[in-house]
Amino acid sequence: MELIRYLYDSPLGRLSILGDDERIHRLSFADAEPHMPEDGKGISPAILLCRKELDAYFSGNGRVFTVPLAPEGSPFQIRVWNELQRIPYGNTLSYGQLARQLGDAKCIRAAGSANGRNPIAILIPCHRVIGSQGSLTGYAGGLDRKKWLLDHEKRIAHGVWELGL
Repeated sequence: MELIRYLYDSPLGRLSILGDDERIHRLSFADAEPHMPEDGKGISPAILLCRKELDAYFSGNGRVFTVPLAPEGSPFQIRVWNELQRIPYGNTLSYGQLARQLGDAKCIRAAGSANGRNPIAILIPCHRVIGSQGSLTGYAGGLDRKKWLLDHEKRIAHGVWELGL
């Protein structure tokens, strides 16, 4: 399995997509990792689909990602990341709610830690997890980007996208 790196220009800055022919392994903000240029190996079918779905998401026409994902992590982290993908578009969940959905309200710190180690930003929507009082807390891409993503989704989900609000 050969991994290919593709740089995607988004409204939030450059994203680094790492994938093989079938799955996406990593999606991160390029400024959040050491500078790594595209590898020049072309574009794989999975990255092509990811790019198409990101274009739709950022244009307000896509709410669901179907590109297959292959995040690497512990069994608990994978469980958390799977749960994150169940948070509906335009909605949020608190860290406490996430822990309860995982079946153990006491695992709030572990769930928060796994959320923070999410290797596939946006596609695995860790930005939809917020503090218990609705506060924006922690995001590897920065709180400004988290706020932008949440506002973007809420505008579209509530039908105000066309108004330019």
